[in-house]
Amino acid sequence: MEVIKGIPTNGLTYDPNERKYWDQGLLDKEVERIFEICHGCRLCFNLCPSFPALFNAVDKHDGDVRKVTQAETDYVIDTCFQCKICYVKCPYTPDDGHEFQLDFPRLMLRANAVRRKKTGISLRNQMLARPELVGAIGGMTPDVANWANKQPVLRGMMESAIGIHREKQLPEFHAETFESWRLSRPEPAGDRGLAVLFHTCFVNHNNPEIGKDAIEVYERNGISLGCPKQNCCGMPALEAGDVKLAREMAASNVASLLPHVNQGKKVVAINPTCSYMLRKEYGELVGTEGARRVSAATMDLCEFLFERRKAGLFNRDFRSTPGKIAYHLPCHLKAQNIGFRSRDMMRLIPGTKVTMVEQCSAHDGTWAMKKEFFPLSMLTAKKAFSEMQEAEAETFASDCPLAAIQFEQGIGTRPIHPIQVLARAYREDGFPTPIAKEEEKK
Repeated sequence: MEVIKGIPTNGLTYDPNERKYWDQGLLDKEVERIFEICHGCRLCFNLCPSFPALFNAVDKHDGDVRKVTQAETDYVIDTCFQCKICYVKCPYTPDDGHEFQLDFPRLMLRANAVRRKKTGISLRNQMLARPELVGAIGGMTPDVANWANKQPVLRGMMESAIGIHREKQLPEFHAETFESWRLSRPEPAGDRGLAVLFHTCFVNHNNPEIGKDAIEVYERNGISLGCPKQNCCGMPALEAGDVKLAREMAASNVASLLPHVNQGKKVVAINPTCSYMLRKEYGELVGTEGARRVSAATMDLCEFLFERRKAGLFNRDFRSTPGKIAYHLPCHLKAQNIGFRSRDMMRLIPGTKVTMVEQCSAHDGTWAMKKEFFPLSMLTAKKAFSEMQEAEAETFASDCPLAAIQFEQGIGTRPIHPIQVLARAYREDGFPTPIAKEEEKK
């Protein structure tokens, strides 16, 4: 029987709940098949370091994928930072209905999970897989933790001990989490039956102001955002190769969010990585109808507000203007294929001009923190740095708070979240430039 080149082998699966997902021999068949397709296509040559590594490895062996060594394959796996943009660009995906059923990011997640099941998960990756735990520990003595993270000698020791690059700017810790702030104040005014907030562990421990501004903007639009019990979305664990931990985290969130979804509420997520995880991964990772319902109900913060605007229900009573905005579109938001809703909402503020930057910041979860990849992440982000600077903006914005840290390290300015742009624009003193009365009427 003739085997058609590129057709999936009997090892095809992206579902960690299937037994064959963990079979090394079946995985190797799929790695060989997909490496050969990608090597012949090369459409994604300029997206991330993983594809040049793949192409160079195959070229080194005169185009014979079967001769690529395990070490070379491991480097392809390690330099895939799960931005998901290759999936958006690829014409051979399951979403395209193509017979090749090619999902390169999920193949890399599978290959890493199988590898880590054999070799174990390093101390560094175990730590990075649990951002809530790190946040809680740092939040016990935030002043000390933040001070220590800026001391060269201590950072050198951290690099030697656990492999976090000594020069990588790290998130700040806060004593008051977003959750504790939220519990200390009355319920926001507005309709409680429309949406609940997935505030994310980063906002909870490292940047509570984003969550506070989200509550304010929704309250100004007649919506009282509930904040159900939640934990990390599980993406850091998945990237670390700890599928079991990722599934446990996802299942816990599904159990908490599902009653609200069953009442007809949307789940609005702050961080694009988290909304991607809930929307694209939970259905298969958890594997229940409830998980699929939560996935279907998940939206980005500004995506939800955009739908309200279309219905004529968005409050446009802005009092100050951010002026020229350089807006970075995060990869994980782009990969959700929802359009440019944050840009569209910021454009509603009188006196704004938004320049959109679609280049990858290359922070990509925990990848940029790692000793061996931080220099490469800064090199990969150069195009994004340049385009943000060339915009000559008065305000910088990005939906991804980790990308914002990368930009601060690269260009000296930390972008704020688009929801914060909206929150400040509602205030008379939010931005230095007030909105003229004639502009309000437009």
